[in-house]
Amino acid sequence: MADTESFIAFYREEAEFVLMFLTRRTFDAETAVELTAETFAQAWRGWRKVRTDSREEMRAWLLTIARRQLAHFLRKGRSQRTAVTRLGMSMPLAHEDDLVAIERAAGLDGARALLGDALEGLNSDQRDAVKMRVVEDLPYDEVARRLGVSEPTARARVSRGLRALQGALAATAVGEWSV
Repeated sequence: MADTESFIAFYREEAEFVLMFLTRRTFDAETAVELTAETFAQAWRGWRKVRTDSREEMRAWLLTIARRQLAHFLRKGRSQRTAVTRLGMSMPLAHEDDLVAIERAAGLDGARALLGDALEGLNSDQRDAVKMRVVEDLPYDEVARRLGVSEPTARARVSRGLRALQGALAATAVGEWSV
């Protein structure tokens, strides 16, 4: 029972932090809610093994799980949901008002504006490549075909564009944005 109680306390202390962390990276509150649920479901599965003597280490462990969930989402375009399913949990349903509140708390309006400005600041080759690959979710061979370049060139343009966007956003990041 102590394990359950300590996990619930940990969840209460860290859930909002993880939700904001994921919302600021997905730019979508509903996706962030799903990823947060899966993060904590995975955390529960490994809770007996985690060292609970340092809050910093526990948060780092939790953020590692959250980053893995985010990486899977970015690769596959969907939440993994494996631990949630195995534990027999249901996905939380967020009301539209809750989603708006989450996005407001995460500062997404400002972040979207910064991202839009940074995207417009890219040269047209990089901007077009990034939009096709990330926004339209086209495979690299299709991006290359549409741009009239080789696939390695298309990959390089996307990579350079994303690095430039990351740099532009990092230069304006404050507080938890840099986590």
